[in-house]
Amino acid sequence: MSQTTNQSWGGRFSEPTDAFVERFTASVDFDQRLAAQDIQGSVAHATMLARVGVLTDDERDAIVTGLNEIRDEIERGEFQWSVPLEDVHMNIEARLTDKIGITGKKLHTGRSRNDQVATDIRLFMRDAIDDIEGELIRLREGMVELADREADTIMPGFTHLQTAQPVTFGHHLLAWQEMLARDHERLLDCRKRVNVMPLGAAALAGTTYPIDRHVTAELLGFERPAENSLDAVSDRDFAIEFVSFASLLLMHMSRMSEELVLWTSAQFDFIDLPDRFCTGSSIMPQKKNPDVPELVRGKTGRVYGHLMGLLTLMKSQPLAYNKDNQEDKEPLFDAVDTVGDCLKAFADMVPAIEPKKVNMFEAARKGFSTATDLADYLVRKGVAFRDAHEIVGESVAYGLKEEKDLSQMSLDELRQFSQAIESDVFEVLTLEGSVAARNHIGGTAPDQVRAAAQRAREALAVLKDQA
Repeated sequence: MSQTTNQSWGGRFSEPTDAFVERFTASVDFDQRLAAQDIQGSVAHATMLARVGVLTDDERDAIVTGLNEIRDEIERGEFQWSVPLEDVHMNIEARLTDKIGITGKKLHTGRSRNDQVATDIRLFMRDAIDDIEGELIRLREGMVELADREADTIMPGFTHLQTAQPVTFGHHLLAWQEMLARDHERLLDCRKRVNVMPLGAAALAGTTYPIDRHVTAELLGFERPAENSLDAVSDRDFAIEFVSFASLLLMHMSRMSEELVLWTSAQFDFIDLPDRFCTGSSIMPQKKNPDVPELVRGKTGRVYGHLMGLLTLMKSQPLAYNKDNQEDKEPLFDAVDTVGDCLKAFADMVPAIEPKKVNMFEAARKGFSTATDLADYLVRKGVAFRDAHEIVGESVAYGLKEEKDLSQMSLDELRQFSQAIESDVFEVLTLEGSVAARNHIGGTAPDQVRAAAQRAREALAVLKDQA
């Protein structure tokens, strides 16, 4: 082997890699983040090799001790990373050989960097998913508790951003919670496909050594070994699936952010966010800017970009491993970090939202939000729905002209549009009556909101037990 080429593959080469190409192809600057998982996988691999007789127990013990010492060096920030060694795997292996001698070179028996990195990424993703699930549960719990507290707080519901019908703030928050519940299901479903072990696939065709992949999978906590060696080392669909989850989650959080931004504006003035989640202006002293939801809204596009980047990365790759796959880590790492940060920010912020109940109530009184209730009232009085719709439309036109809401009109004013209207009409024209009338599962009635909150609370308790 040439003394000037990389020790992991340089025997076939007669000259060293160009200095620029060395830097261009190296991944250690970012894949060193996989060091803990790389060591975890190597410890399991060495343990398995000893069980099947490829390593002696003494060799296994020396390797495991050396790897644990290297892990401690990395955690203390004392480890010296080398670009010429290309990646996290060779850096750790070289340091292990420095520490324990030729036995360190035996660690790579029966594996390749191809199955090694695929295993590292899956271990990393599994840990990341578990951390993200913890923040997602925390956000959902905070949202449910706030919804329960605000089950009676009336606000306008919108379609086309126009006042539609009255709802409660609690009901609105539980709509957010339903979005997150589906995202949570997607995350857990993704984890099932992440938790499959590529190790043992070697470069692409498996290995001739008598390895026991089930032992390694058990040691690493994987559900099972991957079935096909070619697929195991080359596909990154599990990473793409995670970023797809992340994109959907942040799409939902971006919608929430948009509403929070609107609601904190002077024009809506529905809620107040604590100062610790906002910033001011360098020139306008009156400003209180909702930076956290704005940033979450902005970071959504960043994660969308990572999804498209990973899909494009994989779309033309023939089997099996290709160097292209080195490009999977940076977008994946950034997606993990972005999702985790956004969830943490929301989990801290959402329970601290203070609704301005009077402003919400007064806004719900505008825009004829009980018009549908009046139409339903007329139908119950025997008026055909299409006729009722027209009658209410005429009464709304009158209200616009007279600058009166339906609930502010007298009985005589209302009866000019239909003699079917009687004094009991005012029971349905109040905001409280409107939300209370929708007393079915999924409806706006405060009792239904509290019941939905309780169901969500119980479901989250089950998920926490399973985590």
